[in-house]
Amino acid sequence: MIELKHITKTFTVKSGDVEALKDINLTIEDGDIYGIIGLSGAGKSTLVRCINMLERPTSGQVVVNGLNMEQLSAKELRDARRGITMVFQQFNLLMQRNCLRNVCFPMEIAGVKKADAVKRARELLELVGLPDKANAFPAQLSGGQQQRVAIARALATNPKVLLCDEATSALDPNTTHSILSLIKEINEKLGITVVVITHQMSVVEEICKHVAILDHGEVAEKGLVTEIFSNPQTAAAKRLVYQEDPDDSRSFGPDDHIIRVAFTGTTSSERPLVAATAVDTGVLLSVIYADTSILDGQVCGSMLLGLPADQAQRNKVLTYLRGIEGITVEEVVSE
Repeated sequence: MIELKHITKTFTVKSGDVEALKDINLTIEDGDIYGIIGLSGAGKSTLVRCINMLERPTSGQVVVNGLNMEQLSAKELRDARRGITMVFQQFNLLMQRNCLRNVCFPMEIAGVKKADAVKRARELLELVGLPDKANAFPAQLSGGQQQRVAIARALATNPKVLLCDEATSALDPNTTHSILSLIKEINEKLGITVVVITHQMSVVEEICKHVAILDHGEVAEKGLVTEIFSNPQTAAAKRLVYQEDPDDSRSFGPDDHIIRVAFTGTTSSERPLVAATAVDTGVLLSVIYADTSILDGQVCGSMLLGLPADQAQRNKVLTYLRGIEGITVEEVVSE
């Protein structure tokens, strides 16, 4: 388990102090795939680096696997970090070493016998789908292959926690999907807790069970991915989930009547919602925007619907939609 208790982090720069993290409280259960998402500058990478003490919090507690990280001695911290490994955006492989020796590297530092390290490294290259690349050098590999080697290296010390800091940001969509599938497979096979730092909604949607949304160094919202993505409550969450930014005052005129309908997997996919609403209420709606995703096996999504000018007809539609289980409805007001 990872527990972040009242974490703050302040950097001192020429212009003064910058508070990168503000009273962060998160609990990440063993075996979870936990996403931490936010726009650039939200504090995501600083937060993940606090977990393994690459950045020391200004205040607060970081407890990983029962250890209070900031109270460990230098030697104790080195030992603890073998159980908390990290995968980076730019892979960070040693270019002078072949793949086998890259994976062996953390075991060499830990004092593992060479024969045992080589055996383990070959097993890990097999796990990540690159058994034939043991003697290849990083420059001979694609970006996706380099990230697979980096993941194999991160697993070399049998960690309990894998931190992924924008691990797929430098990859194309197809390669990203294959790397995320690999991370999910590792989580399921080895029971490793995975913390995913990303600015990409698609990454969280694809593999995470829980998510925390960071905004200017604070946790704006946290919970199950299915709940937050189907019904975000805060402005920060809505900016990320509803990326078309329909709340922008330029999107609609003052006389438009727009509602956002969000739904989770329990709602009827057997009967089209807009058509059913029109049939059952006798009111025609216009679809302005619609998006659906499969989150943890459930269909989740949102729609922007235009309502007629007549108040009675609008009330009829709102009452109808709000009576459907698994649906939330809010009016989008132009400023």
